Amino acid sequence: MIDVLGGRAVLMSQDYPKSESRPERGGFAPWSHRYSGHQFGTWAGQLGDGRAVSILATSHPSKSNDVYELQLKGAGRTPYSRSADGLAVLRSSIREYLGSEAIAALGIPTTRSLSLISLSSVEVRRERMETACVFTHGHSMAFFGGGQQKPHWESLRILGEWVSKKVLRLDLQEGQPWGKELVLEVTRRNAKMVAGWQAYGWMHGVMNTVCKSSKSFAILYPCICHCLSVSILGLTVDYGPFAFMDVFDPAHICNHTDDGGRYAYKYQPTMIMFALRALLNSLAPLIGAEMESGKAVSSDWASSASNEKIDEWRQHATSAIKDEMETVFQEICSTENGALMRKRLGLRRSLPTDESRFIQPLLTMMDNHRLDFHRTFRLLSFFKPPSSDNDNAKFIQQLLDNVSPIDRQMVNMDSARKEWDEWLARFKGRIEEDQMFCKDDAGNVASAVSLDDAYELRVKEAKKTNPRFVLRQWVLEEIIKRVESDPEKGKRQLAKVMHMACSPFEAWGAEWEEMSEDGNGEGLSVEEKEERRYCDIGEGSMLGFQCSCSS
Repeated sequence: MIDVLGGRAVLMSQDYPKSESRPERGGFAPWSHRYSGHQFGTWAGQLGDGRAVSILATSHPSKSNDVYELQLKGAGRTPYSRSADGLAVLRSSIREYLGSEAIAALGIPTTRSLSLISLSSVEVRRERMETACVFTHGHSMAFFGGGQQKPHWESLRILGEWVSKKVLRLDLQEGQPWGKELVLEVTRRNAKMVAGWQAYGWMHGVMNTVCKSSKSFAILYPCICHCLSVSILGLTVDYGPFAFMDVFDPAHICNHTDDGGRYAYKYQPTMIMFALRALLNSLAPLIGAEMESGKAVSSDWASSASNEKIDEWRQHATSAIKDEMETVFQEICSTENGALMRKRLGLRRSLPTDESRFIQPLLTMMDNHRLDFHRTFRLLSFFKPPSSDNDNAKFIQQLLDNVSPIDRQMVNMDSARKEWDEWLARFKGRIEEDQMFCKDDAGNVASAVSLDDAYELRVKEAKKTNPRFVLRQWVLEEIIKRVESDPEKGKRQLAKVMHMACSPFEAWGAEWEEMSEDGNGEGLSVEEKEERRYCDIGEGSMLGFQCSCSS
């Protein structure tokens, strides 16, 4: 199995037994996806999985309808490697191995990591660096892009039907049109995904519009530069130059290859929408044909259609669906993001004014005062009504202690304190409005909860939503260097960071001691001190650190 996961052996069979329940069986072998798409907004033509190989699709042991596609990244050449070697360096493999699990722990849809294999005896052609292979999985490895090939209408039908039935599992009757519902379902899933990115300050870095589909999949790591990064299932895929936000900056660009800021944090929803429009454009002729006939297209549905007829179908479908698709995306993205932000603030119910009175002003203060995104939310988890003006001033100072050390001289602290004092006063009133909606541990509305108990419940809930540990760039860089310099000791540090990434809401590094007035860390164990260090924002030189597409 290690040889398979490391790309040294192949799982295949030319004679796999058929059965009444699985008549399609008859042999299997590894496969890679062929697709086309845009890179940084420019049409790039045919691309493909240059170093990603799917080795198996298998059902969940106890949930037969849940199928997982297991994929290796960096296992060697594929039919689409062109002049490259299909290998991945250890650096990028560690980033995906940790990154996907960190995102999963935050509840954001993503592919998952299963293993990380070091191929220390194999050299990559482009640079003398230690190679590795990441093994990941997901329900499907289908991306946007499979439908962007040079027109072959029958193949489009076959691929679309497979995605509808096997990947998305749309609830459709036999013969019922599926094209429009496919586009709308993919829109819903990706809107929810990108809302999670925005709420947790996560940036992808290279959201190119290649379209692959992936109903189950495990990624073994690296993707080729600019491989499509938008999943049919709405999963976070292809962890390249990704980053979590440090100092909040809506215009931050985590990929130094992205000179124009196309994939900046604030533009991520727009770029997902760009990919969805590309998907609609690919399927539009088929959808138009279904709208005209009122049923699913049949075999060779476009074999006798003229170019003019194809264009007519395309235009009809695009004009009929485009606005609906964009409305669905915007509504779901906004609703989901608002729900997550309220959850991060420990609020139990939605009010129409939450966005304008609390969420946007909070983000604006973070931006103007150069505050760390995640530390600010974590500190707000502990907010309780101050018993005196002095207590309120102390809490505000704790917040302002997270001002970027690089920008500290540029921040007007008096103005910042005033803004925070006003915001916290409004926030206190908003929390008190939620008192009657408090729930006990069993989830029942506790109508007799006191105000003090309501605050305690809010703190408890908010800490479960705001991570204490964040997989920052400086942590990744340190772990990569440790593994490269001393693999044996580095593996232990890698395992520790993976454990923290999988449980980000835990009070790592004796957080309760750090939050107390006399907390100085003197009584901490060696391990607790290391945990606390990993939860820090890091050196100023690493704030906003950018990686490249080959990271």
